[in-house]
Amino acid sequence: MCLAIPAKILEIGGNEAIADFGGIKRSIRIDLVDAKTGDYVIVHTGYAIQKMDKNEAIETLRDMKRILKNA
Repeated sequence: MCLAIPAKILEIGGNEAIADFGGIKRSIRIDLVDAKTGDYVIVHTGYAIQKMDKNEAIETLRDMKRILKNA
């Protein structure tokens, strides 16, 4: 099974970006999407693979935090 996580693009430098995964910031690659600062993307294995609706991304991150808190 594969898992992809929503993240918000904070900074972009070339084909790399700093992304916020609900409070955790990581460097990701954006070669596969036309993303801009402020966009939400789905990230799998360090690559943004698709842009995502902001409200859907926020809701998904909130649900993931809730699930992990109760695990």
